[in-house]
Amino acid sequence: MKFCELEENEFRNFLDKSPQRTFMQTPEMGKIREKSGWQVVYLGVKDNDKVVAASMFTFIVRYFGKKEYYAPRGLLVDYHNKELVKFFTDNLKKYVKKHKGYVFRIDPYVINKERNSAGEIVENGIDNQEIIESLLSLGYKKVPDNKMKQVKWMYVLDVKGKSEEDILNNMKANTRNTIKKTLKNGIEIKELTREEIPQFYNIMEKTSQRKGFGIRKLSYYENLYDAFHPRGEIKFMLTSLNLANHIENLEKEKQEKLRERNALSDNIHNDGKRKNIDFDIETIDKKIKQAEKIRHEKGNIINLSSSMFMLTKPEVIYLTSGNYEEYMFYNSQYLIQWEMIKYAINNGFDRYNFYGITGNFDKNDKDYGIYLFKTGFNGYVEELIGEYVYGVSFFYHIINFINKLKKS
Repeated sequence: MKFCELEENEFRNFLDKSPQRTFMQTPEMGKIREKSGWQVVYLGVKDNDKVVAASMFTFIVRYFGKKEYYAPRGLLVDYHNKELVKFFTDNLKKYVKKHKGYVFRIDPYVINKERNSAGEIVENGIDNQEIIESLLSLGYKKVPDNKMKQVKWMYVLDVKGKSEEDILNNMKANTRNTIKKTLKNGIEIKELTREEIPQFYNIMEKTSQRKGFGIRKLSYYENLYDAFHPRGEIKFMLTSLNLANHIENLEKEKQEKLRERNALSDNIHNDGKRKNIDFDIETIDKKIKQAEKIRHEKGNIINLSSSMFMLTKPEVIYLTSGNYEEYMFYNSQYLIQWEMIKYAINNGFDRYNFYGITGNFDKNDKDYGIYLFKTGFNGYVEELIGEYVYGVSFFYHIINFINKLKKS
């Protein structure tokens, strides 16, 4: 076996066949990181001139001219092949040290333990504890979960070989019914062009202010678009509502209810039906009044929510999204999810990844609502093995000591 630097095309050919393929390891993502001061190198292992392991590493000068190396969602290697992992690691250590590095980090796209929708470990399911122990034995140190750079817990829906009807019927009833209601309301979905990305960003800004989290600059999302859109691997989606059409649909629904009520005889047995219809008409009237008020204040067309998706096969990743708080009752995010799930089904993707959850399944957790929203689509929890750091020189320990002093 031979350890070496790879050409970009060599690396991409290997990446495209890797079961651990993800957008984080693409050359496009490397170019995004280069815009923020990182540099990129492709490293791998060849056996008889065939690449058998590889990873994109990004690196940056941190302290006293020393470099930190990071393989986002790497290494791409068969972790069950302990000889190969050891060979790759030993040579990475030499390479990083030779090139004035003091540490390298990895966060493999590898499952820890197989779990169900409730986050419970599946009996006799996948268990990669042996991989974790192997990495630790090679000298890697596990990074605490609360200090990881990437998501460790995700919520995933398998779509390979399934129809739209299969997926819709398997959803929880409340989610399925909510999707049908959003379709009935006439909510529209469109894919944004590059020039329209500020619409997405405005919604993200409002959401971040409301929820107290930080977001990247607008240029970051535009750079993502420029890097991934030519390959068809990114989508910015926006939901909106034409209030005139919405009100017209509500009026039609009201008239149908009135006709239904008038068709009932005066028989006492119809009292319950009349009461239910009257309640429905009252609800429709409230919706009409609400829509008319919004139309008067905001105009005929209102934007509701927006989301960004990465489409690097084999999965569609729902990466980030935002909503205007005052329109959340329209539940437009359900419709965006359904639209993109259908896209995944019809375009040869294996899985639809709702991405980050906290891994805390306590109903009292502040982010439990995010998890609850995603579970409505009836997928399963996926826990990755986490992030690992490998110090290659004594300088690594000095930096750790200095950082601890700063925090004390």
